[in-house]
Amino acid sequence: MSSEHGVPEHPAVLALPHIRVQNANAISSPMTWGFPAITAFTGLMSALERRLGRDAGIAFFGVGVICHGFEAQVTTSGYTRAFHLTRNPVLADGSTAGIVEEGRVHLDVTLVFDVQLTDANRGDAERAALAERVAYQLAGMRLAGGSVMPALPGPVRRPTQPVLELVPDESQDDERRKQFRRLARRWLPGFALVSRDDLLQARLAELRTNDPATTALDAWLDLSRWNTRAVGRPPKAGTDAPPTVEWVRDPRVGWTVPIPVGFAALSDLYVPGTVSGTRDMGTPFRFVETVWSMGQWISPHRLRNLKDLVWSPCHDPEHPSEHGLYRCRNAYTPALPTTNLTDSSTPN
Repeated sequence: MSSEHGVPEHPAVLALPHIRVQNANAISSPMTWGFPAITAFTGLMSALERRLGRDAGIAFFGVGVICHGFEAQVTTSGYTRAFHLTRNPVLADGSTAGIVEEGRVHLDVTLVFDVQLTDANRGDAERAALAERVAYQLAGMRLAGGSVMPALPGPVRRPTQPVLELVPDESQDDERRKQFRRLARRWLPGFALVSRDDLLQARLAELRTNDPATTALDAWLDLSRWNTRAVGRPPKAGTDAPPTVEWVRDPRVGWTVPIPVGFAALSDLYVPGTVSGTRDMGTPFRFVETVWSMGQWISPHRLRNLKDLVWSPCHDPEHPSEHGLYRCRNAYTPALPTTNLTDSSTPN
C-alpha cells in the first residue's frame, strides 16, 4: 500500500535538533507577535520536500516544533517594547526609502517531522545518510524569513546530529511509546507548541451563559489576556468590620498563547494568471484572511506520542463546513478535563 505521495508506507520520525535561526519574523499575524506562525514551519516542510525531490524516497506529513531559545530583538522600557529597526540607506535625493520593517527574533528550535520512507531507506546506514542530506538542504533555506545558522559549540551531551528512526507498527503500541519517550528526553529542556482549540470552545460556551451574543472573537480575546476580577469577601463572623473586596486573577490551565493557525478564503478561487501581481502566475489564486486559535507551550516529556506534537496542513474544499479553510491541525488532547477557567474564587 502506498501513500498519496507515491511512497510506500514505512512510517518514521525525523528530528533535526537545535537549529539556530537568526532574524526570523516575529510578526506572526496582524494581531499577534512573538514566536513565528506555525504556517511558517509547515511551509518550510513543503519547501524542503520539494527541494529533496521524489528520488529522495521520503514524504513529509507533519512537523512539530520545540523551542529551546527565544531572543526577541526589542528594546524594553517599563511595560513598553519596541522592535530594533535598521537604518537603511537613503535615496539619491536624501529621502528615506519606503521599506516596511518587521520585528525580528533569534531562535533555537528542534524540528520533528512525521515522515514515510521507501524500502530503499529502511536500513540504518541509508537512514543516517538521508538524515544528513535533509539537514544539509535545510542549512541553505530560510525559516520564517530568518537565516539558518551553523550550530555553536556547546555541551557534548546536547544532541546536534539529525535522527531518522522507523516507527514501530500500530500493533506495537508499547514500543511506540517507549521510542517517543526516549526521543522526547533528547529535546529537553524546551517547550513544544500544541493546539488548544478546546479551550476556545469551552470559554465561548462559558461566556455565552451570561451573554448569548458573545462571539468567538470575544472568547479569543478573553483567553489572550490576564483577567483580574474584584471578588467581595464577607466580614469575619462576630466582628463589625465591613465587607472587603479582593482582586484575584483568573487561573490558567498552563502556558497558553493566542496563535494564528491558517487562513480562510475571502473570495472564490481564480484561474491562474487572471489576478495581476501574484507571485506565481501558474497557480490558482484567492484572497484570504488569518484564522486564529489558542495554543499551549508544554514540555515534550508530557506528550504521549508523535501525533500530540506534529502539526499537519489541512484543506478540504469539498466539505461544506470548511468554506475554503486552509489551516494547520494538531491532535493534542489534554490528559485531564479542562477546569472552569472563570472560577474567580481561586487566586492564580
